[in-house]
Amino acid sequence: MTRWLFKSEPGVWSWSDQVARGAEGEEWDGVRNYQARNIMRQMAQGDLGFFYHSQDEKAVVGIVEVCATIHPDSTSDDPKWECVDIRALRPFVRPVTLAAIKADPDLSEMVLVRNSRLSVQPVTDAEWRLICAMGDTAP
Repeated sequence: MTRWLFKSEPGVWSWSDQVARGAEGEEWDGVRNYQARNIMRQMAQGDLGFFYHSQDEKAVVGIVEVCATIHPDSTSDDPKWECVDIRALRPFVRPVTLAAIKADPDLSEMVLVRNSRLSVQPVTDAEWRLICAMGDTAP
C-alpha cells in the first residue's frame, strides 16, 4: 500500500467538509497540475493519505482513504484532468504542523518540505510512521 498527502485550503475544503461526506467520500477535484494529476494516476483503492490544511494552519489534521481510483474530474470539460475520490477515516489526535515536520531532520527529504506547492504528494512509509507518532495517531 502506498501513502499520500492531500493538501487543501480549509476555507475551500476542510477536514470537517471531508468528514461530512461520510463513507461515500468526495472527488479530489480541481487539480490543474500535471505532476499532481500523474501522482493520482498511481493511486489504488484502499491507499491511505494525510489530509493537510494549508494556508494559515499548515498541519496534517487527518487520515483519508482512496475510495475510487482515477476518473474524469467532474469540474472540467477537458478529459486530460482526472481525479480520485477520498473519504475521511480518522482525525489526528494532535495536528502535526509544517513547522514540526521541518524541525525533524528525519523528514528533511519529505516532498512537503522540498516542494510545498504540490497539492498531491507521495509519502514514504518511514515518513508516515513518524508523522503519525508525532500526532499521537495510529498509523
